[in-house]
Amino acid sequence: MPPTPELLWRTGSALAAGGIISGAFGAHGLKARGVAPDSIASFQTASHYMVFNGLALLLVSMHPRFSVHRFAGPAIFAGTTLFSGSIFALVLNRDRFRFLGPVTPLGGLTMIAGYISMIF
Repeated sequence: MPPTPELLWRTGSALAAGGIISGAFGAHGLKARGVAPDSIASFQTASHYMVFNGLALLLVSMHPRFSVHRFAGPAIFAGTTLFSGSIFALVLNRDRFRFLGPVTPLGGLTMIAGYISMIF
């Protein structure tokens, strides 16, 4: 069953809000926790991807064809969740979530597949 435009709109809004919140935490909260600057930069990258993909889903939700595409929106959402979520977890507790390392590139590939699917 394809997603509805309303679901994509809400999902995009949630990703954008989550990206802004995590970006603020990354800029202020991680320094206070003594996190290394390169890890903070990774956290910020994950936050940026959440915001960008959230905004993209808002746009996709308004497109007459792609707002009901069976793959594009769900892939962009799933890829963002895997990509950003795995980076957040690794930065916050690398030892506990080390197994998520390979998930990050899979999330990136899933995002890319979602965008490429709209070409055809």
